[in-house]
Amino acid sequence: MRIAMVSEHASPLAELGEVDAGGQNVHVAALSEALVARGHEVVVYTRRDNRKLPARMRAKAGYEVVHVPAGPAEYMPKDELLPFMGEFARFLAADWCAAPPDVVHAHFWMSGFAAVMAARDLDVPVVQTFHALGTVKRRYQHEADTSPPQRIPIERIIGKKADLIAATCDDEVNELVSMGIRRTRTAVVPCGVDPELFHPAPASPRPRRIVSVGRLVPRKGFEDLITALQTVPDAELLIAGGPPTRKLRTDREAQRLLAHAEALGVRDRVRLVGQVARKDMPDFLRSADVVACVPWYEPFGIVPLEAMACGLPVIASAVGGLLDTVVDGITGKLVPPRDPKRLAKELRALLADRSRRNVYGTAGADRVSACYTWGEVARRTEHLYLRVARPSLAMVR
Repeated sequence: MRIAMVSEHASPLAELGEVDAGGQNVHVAALSEALVARGHEVVVYTRRDNRKLPARMRAKAGYEVVHVPAGPAEYMPKDELLPFMGEFARFLAADWCAAPPDVVHAHFWMSGFAAVMAARDLDVPVVQTFHALGTVKRRYQHEADTSPPQRIPIERIIGKKADLIAATCDDEVNELVSMGIRRTRTAVVPCGVDPELFHPAPASPRPRRIVSVGRLVPRKGFEDLITALQTVPDAELLIAGGPPTRKLRTDREAQRLLAHAEALGVRDRVRLVGQVARKDMPDFLRSADVVACVPWYEPFGIVPLEAMACGLPVIASAVGGLLDTVVDGITGKLVPPRDPKRLAKELRALLADRSRRNVYGTAGADRVSACYTWGEVARRTEHLYLRVARPSLAMVR
């Protein structure tokens, strides 16, 4: 099957941890690799954000990456890219005209907008993964939401024009239905984990170490973790994410978090480590007694899965995709978002109970192995493609 992945701002080749580079980049890269391993031809279309990038290149994993000339060939925040999606769509339509793909899989709302426009005259089915919805972002961020005002109405249009919506969790399906999208046009396919990179292994965790990972943005809940640390005695908190360590001094959110820790008297127990290379992330996670993921909201959340794959207990916010992946009382604990008091209570209990941590860690690793490897995610995604593919292709498969 010839598959066109459209990921306008999230290149599969990007360095993780910086602004606008996170779970979607991992998802597109890993899914593309897993689909290639299943015998498919995959081309990823992403915006050219650097003049030095080649027009086309082959990734080591076997998929092709096309750098689409849409807007200036420089980094731009994703919320500023909408004016260039017409140009992006015209490039896609021209590239697909001679040899249309069998299916287009768009990632994020602007990719979906461009993909639907490009595919409308080519009789090519479009599968859409939003990764995050504007309605949810607006609900939690209010005036801090920097999305273009057109986002929510465009997402509704995509939901009705795309052939199928691949939601990442049950909570997203419910949100889509509330937006007027028929439930029958949706299916749940989660994100996944690379079991060769993330797996249980002997480690020497420091006593009472809590680890958290994510982009340094307020919604990730790091401030709540620092607040909780006040009543979790003798524990240290390590936060990975954001720019490289040398640039943390000039990062506004990093300095805000450290100032908050100083004000609460826990600065000596909080360490921001900056960007952690992908290959080093498993060892970083394994250095913890507990991995905490406590965002205000989370469309899916790949870090809890990676921690579970490493055999670690997880404390997570009871929001979004975390409700699907973390089984309360089995693989970890779910807590209300933005509730430092409850978070501290669960951290104290888990840090004091090594046996319970081991049980949670074992159950988490088993759950990931059964349900969340990228091979399994690719198999389920392929099934969705066949649901919308031309009948002749579906019969061949």
